[in-house]
Amino acid sequence: MLLFAMVFLLVILQPSTGQFPRACANTQSLLRKECCPPWDGDGSPCGELSRRGSCQNILLSQAPLGPQFPFSGVDDREDWPSVFYNRTCQCQGNFMGFNCGECKFGFSGPRCTERQLRTRRNIFRLTSREKDKFLAYLNLAKNTPSPEYVIATGTYTQMNNGSRPMFRNINIYDLFVWMHYYVSRDTLLGGSNVWRDIDFAHEAPGFLPWHRVFLLLWEREIQKMTGDDNFSVPYWDWRDAKDCEVCTDEYMGGRHPTNPNLLSPASFFSSWQVICSRSEEYNSQQVLCNATREGPILRNPGNNDKSRTPRIPTSAEVEFCVSLTQYESEPMDKMANYSFRNTLEGFADPRTAISNLSQSGLHNALHIYMNGSMSQVQGSANDPIFLLHHAFVDSIFERWLRRHRPMLEVYPAANAPIGHNRENYMVPFIPLYRNGEFFKPSRELGYDYEYLQQPALSPFQEFLTPYLEQARQIWAWLVGAAVIGGIVTAVPAGLILVYQKKRRGTPSEIQPLLSESEDYNNISYQSNF
Repeated sequence: MLLFAMVFLLVILQPSTGQFPRACANTQSLLRKECCPPWDGDGSPCGELSRRGSCQNILLSQAPLGPQFPFSGVDDREDWPSVFYNRTCQCQGNFMGFNCGECKFGFSGPRCTERQLRTRRNIFRLTSREKDKFLAYLNLAKNTPSPEYVIATGTYTQMNNGSRPMFRNINIYDLFVWMHYYVSRDTLLGGSNVWRDIDFAHEAPGFLPWHRVFLLLWEREIQKMTGDDNFSVPYWDWRDAKDCEVCTDEYMGGRHPTNPNLLSPASFFSSWQVICSRSEEYNSQQVLCNATREGPILRNPGNNDKSRTPRIPTSAEVEFCVSLTQYESEPMDKMANYSFRNTLEGFADPRTAISNLSQSGLHNALHIYMNGSMSQVQGSANDPIFLLHHAFVDSIFERWLRRHRPMLEVYPAANAPIGHNRENYMVPFIPLYRNGEFFKPSRELGYDYEYLQQPALSPFQEFLTPYLEQARQIWAWLVGAAVIGGIVTAVPAGLILVYQKKRRGTPSEIQPLLSESEDYNNISYQSNF
């Protein structure tokens, strides 16, 4: 009981990270369209007196969008977050946060100058104590109110353009469930009309960077809630699994003895209530999810539609996916072929990389396999397996980044679906993050994966590594060029030598270039690249 009280005090004293800062969820901030709260350290907006940041106009990307969303000015998420705020804190150096009161991912210390690297581990390699602590943290987050963030329960229009704020408190775990709902919800067009072909975190290039930020923010919330600075989310390596290995009471909850769609009463996850799972109801009423409890977590793994998802993905499918050289391809949505992103997300066949909407592969396959709350996009984060799953998906993204070492320019700058261009801000995060900022190796963001760890490089090795990698990628062309150069050099030299021999030997008019016994058919020049 004492431990719980101490943890609760930590919660009250520490900020959390999510969508609408409580300090900006008021009439004054909405009408001024400004979210620049003071930093507690010096009382100035954005910690300006301490040179942590300053209140600045938001610079929105002007790059053209793809054709998937044919509207303008009908959705609060367009040009995020300009419908609500056009001035926010712009932090300097390694400072971060809605008031510049935190450190960027991968840094710590009073001035955010100390490098930090955490390791995400396989959940089955945790000790019993580590595993129980992780489960306890999940349950604590589900029962702890977020002290610094609230959720919007109405659109900006329903808020009378800011003069009638509509916000609500929420617990820390459900804050992230709501964010996943909000980023993927349909556009409300009025009456009973909606536009479904829109998603600011799926079916386009931003899928992997967005979920990377989601996990980093979730980790940080647990670290601050508990005071456990070393906490990192574990992953479930589901490759070649025969069934849901984490679906036991020892881990994420077993199957109910009499109702296969529910969790075992022996797991405390069976008492969890889901939110944001009734998208059709919200659409028909033209309202947002307001985090009302909607029933228990549903899960019936393996009893899904086998024609769509016959099994859990395999190692071979993951390896093929990682081998793809293109991060994205036209039209940069779920119809993209030979796209690493679309293949990993699961809209392209993991054996051919050709788009196939009748099948669900890799990431999507695991969601469908769970056959319950996880299988509906907007409410999928209600099931805590979501975290383990996306941590492993992120590790596959990390493998691709390390193998192919793409430049930032590989991430599309323009013509992606709405919200997915490189310089677009991610919905619905405040503070603001651009998609391209997370198209980089995880070690630069302060974390690594247990099964991907490599010995730390010296500064000199880190400096040389990208150049050596570029040389590795073009070595075959260099060898080919050398061979061709050798041939080009040898031919004139040979002709000169023949000419000299002619002058010294047999008269040129009777000396053959080749003896009659030589076989012309066996003469060839080959250059292997």
